[in-house]
Amino acid sequence: MRQEHHHYHDDLQAVDDRRLNPSQATDLDTIVSRSRRQVLKGGLALAAFGLFGGSLLGCQRSTPGAQPLVAPLMGFTGVAAQTGADFDRILVADGYRAEAFFSWGDAVLDSAPPWRDDASQDWQAQLLQAGDNHDGMHFFPFEEAPNAHGLLVINHEYINPTLHSDGFSYTELQDGRRQRPLDQVRKEQAAHGVSVLEIRRDTEGQWQRVSGSRYHRRISAMTPMVVSGPLRGDRRMRTASDPSGTEVLGTLNNCSMGVTPWGTYLTCEENFHNYFVNRDAADHASRPTHQRYGIGQGQRSAYYAWESVDARFDATPDEQQPHQGHVNEPHRFGWVVEIDPFDPYSTPIKRTAMGRLGRECSVLSMGDDGRMAVYSGDDARGEYVWKFIPDGRHDPANRAASRDLLDSGILYAARFDEDGRGHWLPLIWGVQGLTAANGFADQQAVLLNARGAADILGATPMDRPEWVAVHPESREVYVTLTNNHERGDRSPLDAANPRPNNQHGQILRWREDGADPAATAFKWDLFLLAGDQPGATDAEGQPLPDNLIGTIQGDIFSSPDGLAFDGGGRLWIQTDSDEEAAHTVNTGCNQLLCADPQTREVRRFLVGPRGAEITGITWTPDYRTLWINVQHPGISYPASDGHSRPRSTTVMITHEDGRVIGS
Repeated sequence: MRQEHHHYHDDLQAVDDRRLNPSQATDLDTIVSRSRRQVLKGGLALAAFGLFGGSLLGCQRSTPGAQPLVAPLMGFTGVAAQTGADFDRILVADGYRAEAFFSWGDAVLDSAPPWRDDASQDWQAQLLQAGDNHDGMHFFPFEEAPNAHGLLVINHEYINPTLHSDGFSYTELQDGRRQRPLDQVRKEQAAHGVSVLEIRRDTEGQWQRVSGSRYHRRISAMTPMVVSGPLRGDRRMRTASDPSGTEVLGTLNNCSMGVTPWGTYLTCEENFHNYFVNRDAADHASRPTHQRYGIGQGQRSAYYAWESVDARFDATPDEQQPHQGHVNEPHRFGWVVEIDPFDPYSTPIKRTAMGRLGRECSVLSMGDDGRMAVYSGDDARGEYVWKFIPDGRHDPANRAASRDLLDSGILYAARFDEDGRGHWLPLIWGVQGLTAANGFADQQAVLLNARGAADILGATPMDRPEWVAVHPESREVYVTLTNNHERGDRSPLDAANPRPNNQHGQILRWREDGADPAATAFKWDLFLLAGDQPGATDAEGQPLPDNLIGTIQGDIFSSPDGLAFDGGGRLWIQTDSDEEAAHTVNTGCNQLLCADPQTREVRRFLVGPRGAEITGITWTPDYRTLWINVQHPGISYPASDGHSRPRSTTVMITHEDGRVIGS
């Protein structure tokens, strides 16, 4: 079972992370040459690293009533890396407890049947239970008891073969297509999406799912959703099943997320391209919205083959159907989906003003004047860092007036210059080459092919940008760049992406001019390069090459992914590396780490089971209860008995003395 799962995860990563950006970024040749020379000299002499001589946090804004950061921020002893092939549990810092809280198949709705270890339950049961591959999540507290009662909202990114008793079933057809069983596809669609749970801490201090709650809800790939913003009703959003272009069935590949100050949840559709196929090669090549976003081309889809039983995933044009069949269906995914967790009867909304991306997250930063920025990474090699600035302002005294703020604004892509300055490039039709002559008929076309628009503007291709985190005091912004070991000519070296064979990734940060989220320029530096310490050796005792050496001050790790700040200013880092690869011989299983933004010290707080990504992070408002997700464990977690079916699981972490996590 573990072997089957592990091979699935590797194959899917290879599909998800492939480079789709055709831009050459030739204006960065000078940066490339200088960065390459400095990296090859020894790995530590980085052009961008010395730009500022220290943390940007020295310029913190003054907030009335805010407490200054107290050093040291971290009061726990770091745990050791785990490299054993049979490690099948969680190791957490001394004094802390890590307990499985909510696993794939657990009840969401009260009518859900108990989960079965043989995975024999059907799709109707799955619609009532927790979906697969838990990812981004957030705890929404109730005002009367904010640290003891709230809604836990959890993304379910994709599905593993372990969802079925005997894995994925395919029948190979003579014409090269693959046929899937309808019941398997329906169960897979049901296991995607979002879970909403009401949870409460009981009189003995134990957190429990609240039975009979009106708030419990499962949102899936079959849930109707409203299209809003500039693309609502647009001809490029219309399909045979939705001639109006206003209602989409479902959400897919829900990775990370964001929250709004008006109390809604923003789930992000990341690698949606894996679910579609356009079998007409000439048509596929003529559509930038298919080609640039990696929509499958050929007789079968990239992985799932849902199109064999669900026509809307076959994006091949059909001249005999209205709107050419389902050729526009991929246009209806890749958006931010806004969900009101406090209204179980509300319809999720796809906010098209924010642009169509393989979006990892939607992290909001609020200015003193109510202006906002929503930051995102587009998780593929050579893609971009983004910011959306709504036209309106948030009024905390009138939250209802903010409910449609995300329907109007300007989308920006980032350019990171070699001198440590950066600029936000606006995606506005008719400006800087975003014209009909370059394939953009109107603003809707720009938003639909935001990647292609950023190519023309000269945004900086990045090493797989993923989660973003905003410091609670300074508004300094951090982004994880997970890795890029297939750089090629289309994802060149530069000051922000300085390693030629980037197996370990890096964390980059910037400060908007004036600490204003709506600014269009910023100052940036590299917070750290992940990887081994200088002098490290491989399994045979041989020195590691320079590209595997990082700049971490403290506990080493590979492939940063999840990222979040707590209220005390601690930066929490989650990893998604391949622990069976040669370059992770010393970093081992994936981890949750904590970093001090001022000193750059990093400590390993938790290590997850073999085969798992550590992802998703949220706290109670007092930061004394922490939840994280263990996604796609490889052996038998959370049972950890060596033979049970592994289950993606939300894990709850507390300190035995009730102290603030990490303090």
